[in-house]
Amino acid sequence: MPLLRLAKGDADTASAALAPLLDDFARLASSPVWAVLAFLLQALALDALGDASGAERALELALDLAEPEGVLLPFVLHPGAKELLERHSAYHTTHASLVSDALALLASSGSATRGSETHPLGEPLSESERRVLRYLPTNLSKQEIARELCVSVHTVKTHVHHVYSKLDVHCRREAVTRARALGLLAPSATLAGPTVHSAT
Repeated sequence: MPLLRLAKGDADTASAALAPLLDDFARLASSPVWAVLAFLLQALALDALGDASGAERALELALDLAEPEGVLLPFVLHPGAKELLERHSAYHTTHASLVSDALALLASSGSATRGSETHPLGEPLSESERRVLRYLPTNLSKQEIARELCVSVHTVKTHVHHVYSKLDVHCRREAVTRARALGLLAPSATLAGPTVHSAT
């Protein structure tokens, strides 16, 4: 998957793998979160290859798609997006407000993660469980979360089960509410347009 290849430092292969997705713009446009993600990954790949202007164009396209529904999730979850957004905000962009919102959410998310150790949990969440937890406020299914994290659906279900147990909750909505109260998630904000569903 492009994200895995990018994470392993293979920006050339990641960029090539993303090309068919970006070419099929009509299909992507019907799913703004995935479309934003694809263009953001393309921006990160091009940036890693030293193509600053190409990265800027791809990021601006991602922001174009994110703006109508205020989609922030892809920018919040992917390493490197913060630096790219900060650099982009120094130049002219028609999405200054969206970039500002994403950077603010990234900052508060980092603070929440650092502060989570001070909150009483019988057993702290593992790094893998925290990664899954960050997706719970979205409307993504377990299958979609598994694809996003490059793991199996069974792995996601196991992590979700552990998260529920450690937070002492019984459903996704309760987990999000409890995690926010404990500072494990940033305060409520628009990440992916639609509100969280109650799927467990």
